[in-house]
Amino acid sequence: MKVLVTGATGYIGGRLVPRLLETGHDIRVMVRDPARIAGRPWASSVEVARGDVEDPESLGDALHGVEAAYYLIHLMGAGGDFAERDRRAAENFVSAGRHLRHVIYLGGLLPEAKNVSKHLASRAEVGAILRAGLPTTEFRAGPVVGSGSASFEMVRYLTERLPAMIAPRWILNDVQPIAVRDILAYLSLALEREPAGIYNVGASALTFKGMMQEFARVRGLRRLIVPVPVLAPRLAALWVGLVTPIPNRLAVPLVEGVVHPVVADTARAQTDFPEIKPLGYREAVERALHQTTENAVSTRWSSALGSAPAFELSQKEGMIRETRSCRTSADPETTFATFSSLGGDHGWLFWSWAWSFRGLLDRFVGGPGLRRGRRHPSELEPGDAVDFWRVERVEPPNLLLLRAEMKVPGRAWLQWEALAEDGGTQLVQTAIFEPIGLAGHLYWNLLYPVHKIIFSGLVRAIASRAEGGSSR
Repeated sequence: MKVLVTGATGYIGGRLVPRLLETGHDIRVMVRDPARIAGRPWASSVEVARGDVEDPESLGDALHGVEAAYYLIHLMGAGGDFAERDRRAAENFVSAGRHLRHVIYLGGLLPEAKNVSKHLASRAEVGAILRAGLPTTEFRAGPVVGSGSASFEMVRYLTERLPAMIAPRWILNDVQPIAVRDILAYLSLALEREPAGIYNVGASALTFKGMMQEFARVRGLRRLIVPVPVLAPRLAALWVGLVTPIPNRLAVPLVEGVVHPVVADTARAQTDFPEIKPLGYREAVERALHQTTENAVSTRWSSALGSAPAFELSQKEGMIRETRSCRTSADPETTFATFSSLGGDHGWLFWSWAWSFRGLLDRFVGGPGLRRGRRHPSELEPGDAVDFWRVERVEPPNLLLLRAEMKVPGRAWLQWEALAEDGGTQLVQTAIFEPIGLAGHLYWNLLYPVHKIIFSGLVRAIASRAEGGSSR
C-alpha cells in the first residue's frame, strides 16, 4: 500500500517508519524540512515530500497517490494557541485528503472528569475532525513508556534525582501507561484492517506514585514519596520542568493530563487485536532502561523539529560571523568525532561551569537549557537536540552546524568544519549571529569578551582532544 506518514521527525513517527518498511509498504514521509531526516537509517528507503499541515497548498503533492495516511502531528510544543492551530491543521488535512481510504491517528486517553486539560481536549478534537471527514481509526493512549519518551524521562528524572519528595495528592490517581512497542504494534496492524473508529489502548492501570515506586524498584533505589493536598498542577509542572529535562511547555500538559484518573476500557482493542498482549509497566521500564544503557535510543521526545523555524544561513548585511581555526595532527574523522560528541554527558570541554550557568539562565527565562542532553553520546542526525542547540546540518566527516534554541534576541548558529590539510586537519569553528533590533546588538557586544574566551578555548580543546583520540 502507498502510505503517507506525517510527523516522521517525531518520537513515534521516527520509530513507525522503519516498522512499516519491514512489512513491505511503499512509504512517503511529509516533513517541513527534508534535511531533518537525511541522516535517518531509513531515509533512502522512503519518498520524501515537503509539506506542512498549516500550509494547505503544500498538502496536495504530499497526499497525491497515497491510499492511507498516519496523522501523528500535535502542535503542543509549537507555541501560541496550539489548540486553534491543531484545529486548523486537521481541517486542512481533511480537505486535502478526501480520497484517502484510511487515516490512522494517535490521540490521548480521556479522563471521566468534566474538566479535561486543554492538551487532552485538543487531541480529542483533532480526532473528531478526522473521523467526521475521513475514514479514521483513532488510538487513544496514556503515557507512553519507552527509551527517550517524555513520560518515561519525567518519571526517570524525578525518581533518580529526588530521594524524597512532597507531591500533590493527585499522584494517587490511576493512569494507564503503554509500552512504545505496543503502541507501534497497534498503529502498524491497523493498516491491515478497515477504519474502525476509536480504540482505547493500554496496559494495567497503576497510580503515578506507583509508576515512580516501580521505577525505583527496578533501579534498586529507595524513595520516599509523600502526597499532600497542595501544589496546583501548574506549580507542580514548573517543578517538573526544573528537575527534569522536560521543558515547561511540555511539562504543563503532561502534568495536567494526570490530575484526574485516566483509565479506559480496552476490551474492544483486546478483541480486535488479539495478537497484541500489552507489556506490564515494569517490563516496559526494564526494556526502556536497557535501550538507554545500550545507546540504542532511535528517537527521543526532543526528536521533533522544535518550535523555531529551520532558518538557512545566507550571506547578507547584518550577519555577524566570528571564525576561529587551528591545526591539529588528528585526521578529519577523529576531529569530526570529537566536536560531534560535544554536549550531553560529555559536556563542552572548556569552561563547563559557564555553559552550565548559561543553561541555568536559559531555563529561568523559559528556554530548554542544557537539560535535553543528546539522543546518542556520539552519533548525530539532522533535527537532533544537543542541549540548547538543534542539529541543522551534519556531513561526516567534515561539517556540523548547530542552530541555537536558547532564548536570545536574534538567531545564532555554531559551526565546525574539519578540513584535511598536510596529513592533519584544519579545524574551523564559526559562531554566527543575526541580531534582531537594538537588543540583539547589545547582547552580542556585551557578551563578546566572554564569547571570545569561551570560543577560543573551545576550538583549542577540541583540537587537543582530537589529537589525544588519534594517538590512542
